[in-house]
Amino acid sequence: MASPEAILRARLNAVPRGISAWKQFEDVATDALQHLLVPPLTDPLRQARSYSGIDRRDAIFPNRNHGVPNHWGHLLRELSARMIVVEYKNYDSQEIGKDEVNQTRSYLTKPMGNLALMITTKEPNHAAHLKRNTVYSEEGKVIVFLRVEHIKEMLYMKERGEDPSDLIMDAIERFYITWE
Repeated sequence: MASPEAILRARLNAVPRGISAWKQFEDVATDALQHLLVPPLTDPLRQARSYSGIDRRDAIFPNRNHGVPNHWGHLLRELSARMIVVEYKNYDSQEIGKDEVNQTRSYLTKPMGNLALMITTKEPNHAAHLKRNTVYSEEGKVIVFLRVEHIKEMLYMKERGEDPSDLIMDAIERFYITWE
């Protein structure tokens, strides 16, 4: 019998690339992150809208790790990461650029905190990386780019009994090292 992690990897592999399958990608990737990160995070709020309905975040994972000595407690203190905003980009031929970074940045309000994960099917372009650096320089907001391959590796980590959030911390630290 296949492990839950193997089933989630197979589901991720089965999603067609491209905007037409955005909902399928979002659902499967959120299921994977929920399996990987809850607990210590709390169950995600899917398609969470602001009061006016103008803003719609793909998923938000509440972080209630106040004073807890784990990665999420650290990120809550360091980045005020009260809510982990997750945006999904299931792009095929379209570039992931600065507009996608700006959209994600706009969701990082004071009550949400300063950490977002952008889960992508392809590497964001050079302009996206530059914009992400500018967002951090000007606003102290961290947007972590994670590709589907990273989510699959996190699933392998969980299978081995390792903490999958180590990969997220590694990505944040790599961003800090390369930021200029």
